[in-house]
Amino acid sequence: MSFSLDTALPEAIGQGPAKKLERAFGMQTLGDLLAHYPRRYADAAELTPIRELPIGETVTIVAEVLSSSARMMRNRNGAMTDVIIGDGHGRVSLMFFAKNLGQAEWRRDELRPGRRGVFSGKVSAFNEVTQFSHPQYELFDDDEDRKAQVEERAHRPIPIYPATATIASAQLREIIESVLTKLGDVPDPLPADVREANGLLDARTALIQVHRPETKTDVDPAVRTLRMHEALVLQTALLQQREAVRSLNATARPAGAGGLLERFDAALPYTLTPDQQTVGDQISDDLVGTWPMNRLVQGEVGSGKTLVALRAMLQVAESGGQSALIAPTEVLAGQHLRSITKMLGPDLSAQLMPTLLTGQMPAAERRRAALRVASGQALIVVGTHALLGEKTTFADLGFVVVDEQHRFGVEQREALRAKGSSPHALVLTATPIPRTVAMTVFGDLDTSVIRTMPAGRAGIQSFVAPLAEHPAWWHRVWERASEEIALGRQVFAVCAAIDTTTKSGGQEDAAALLPSEEGGTGPRWGVVQLEAALATHPTIGGLRRAVLHGKMPSDEKDAIMQSFARGEIDVLIATTVIEVGVDVPNASTMIVLDADRFGVSQLHQLRGRVGRGGVPGLCLLVTETEEDSLARERVDAVAATLDGFALAEVDLELRGEGDVLGANQSGVRSSLRLLRVVKDSKLIARARELAEEILHHDPQLAEHPDLRDAIARRVSDEDRAALAKN
Repeated sequence: MSFSLDTALPEAIGQGPAKKLERAFGMQTLGDLLAHYPRRYADAAELTPIRELPIGETVTIVAEVLSSSARMMRNRNGAMTDVIIGDGHGRVSLMFFAKNLGQAEWRRDELRPGRRGVFSGKVSAFNEVTQFSHPQYELFDDDEDRKAQVEERAHRPIPIYPATATIASAQLREIIESVLTKLGDVPDPLPADVREANGLLDARTALIQVHRPETKTDVDPAVRTLRMHEALVLQTALLQQREAVRSLNATARPAGAGGLLERFDAALPYTLTPDQQTVGDQISDDLVGTWPMNRLVQGEVGSGKTLVALRAMLQVAESGGQSALIAPTEVLAGQHLRSITKMLGPDLSAQLMPTLLTGQMPAAERRRAALRVASGQALIVVGTHALLGEKTTFADLGFVVVDEQHRFGVEQREALRAKGSSPHALVLTATPIPRTVAMTVFGDLDTSVIRTMPAGRAGIQSFVAPLAEHPAWWHRVWERASEEIALGRQVFAVCAAIDTTTKSGGQEDAAALLPSEEGGTGPRWGVVQLEAALATHPTIGGLRRAVLHGKMPSDEKDAIMQSFARGEIDVLIATTVIEVGVDVPNASTMIVLDADRFGVSQLHQLRGRVGRGGVPGLCLLVTETEEDSLARERVDAVAATLDGFALAEVDLELRGEGDVLGANQSGVRSSLRLLRVVKDSKLIARARELAEEILHHDPQLAEHPDLRDAIARRVSDEDRAALAKN
């Protein structure tokens, strides 16, 4: 009996192991299991001598059992088997725990002195004794052929798999070994001519060589082949999704002569930048197309993306269509509403009635806002997750704008789009995305970039304050802040937590914060601690200060931000609630405490809050990390350039795409497996060209059934729904 990639795991390996794999990794089929590729290979050609075993590493050794005993444990329930093995150069202790003495004695009898075998496990040390806990092993027996087979396998490269506490790498290796012998034909998503032209393997050979290489030279061609499979399957799925959107009918939203958009442009006190004009024209053309717009706009912090989105809203409003802008925080939603109202001016605002709708609004105020939205009176609606609620309805939702899309899951974005009839969609991000990431994650969206900045920006200077080398610079940071305030300017001071004395540290976005490389449990500074420290500062202590964080009541947060915008607060001590969208032209200085706890893109976003008006910006990145650490490298990289696109590449290389993409971004099960968007950028581009060529001649993949089946396995119905929502 042979297995296919669609064989259910219980049928292939039994109910017990299948359940463990589904719980640990979400695996359901043999294809899922075989797509769990090794993360590296141990060099079994030179098996590690026991006396050289590295603590903390997973190793494989060939050794002989020297002694074995079983006993009940003294201070806890259960029994254990103690085994000593040796290779002639050293000894190592093996520990096996059992529920009862009978099980321990069974293990003792199996591992009796004189037996030899292959032992694999993670090396640890206890009381200066080297040991393995519950290692995997395979004993040689008296059958010489069997012994030779086991010894031969012991000298192959050993796959090391991503594992969990319940499923060890060695167990995965054993399970995969057992199914490879029964693996039947494997569909090949690559056309034969592409495979031959690129010197790639057939699909079955690639799978066997990646999981069971005879030598190290078998691994590279297998990985190259499987990377191409992954790239082609993903790019084809994304392009299919793009075509699916283009098969929908959309209501055309043209701008008319003398209409709202023309009136708005005529009243603008400045001219659009070249990029704003170009992207605006692209969006305007999309809005009169036969299918819904699905466009991503990337733009540096302060490049004017909101203005571009507002001009599109005006064009949609000319035909009576409503626009909804969803923002990730209440602070940002309120900021957007004020900014839009100000840009529109009193006459257009009265006509379009921009309306705020958030979850923390007083009930009566929220009901009034919801009524304006449902009746169609409000043609521009700005809100947070409250826009997604079942009670929020629109008269004619024609345009959806998602700001800082990485803050939203795909289900949330779809819930908003579903409130209209195939509405046009615009996704904004001030986090520059490397081209290959955009191609891989947003391949179903058309992409626009705003690089040029509006005139009148004074620019920003960035400096690292490395307290590990210069402790006295802590005082200089606040002296510098005092100097800016003396000039009539304002200061942001950002912390990674609300209160570092609480168990969680009060972190509002813990998933976005990076761990301390010094092994600490949390950031040093919270807004509570910083406010207490600055209250006694010789100069800052006497200045107007306020604290802002996400757990404060909505009306209090809004009041503080408006007070800061009016210049009534000198120093705003805040968490990353002010990371995006907050626009206070008089704010000149951004001080980031524990800067090493933030990612590159977060630091770049925070820096973008200053230097937005005619006053020059100053960004001080305060860190206590050592000069040669990876964390310090991130901080130094941000200080070295203002180019967000260059920083995006740095971020990708320092952190890896697994962190950059995130589960909500990719919308595809388990995100990327072997594919690496930096290293494999040329391959991804080639795969996209190939996918376009295939779909051009064969839109339904009728002539490419193996590719169609591979997409069905790799991209489930849920994944397709997720792609649709991007």
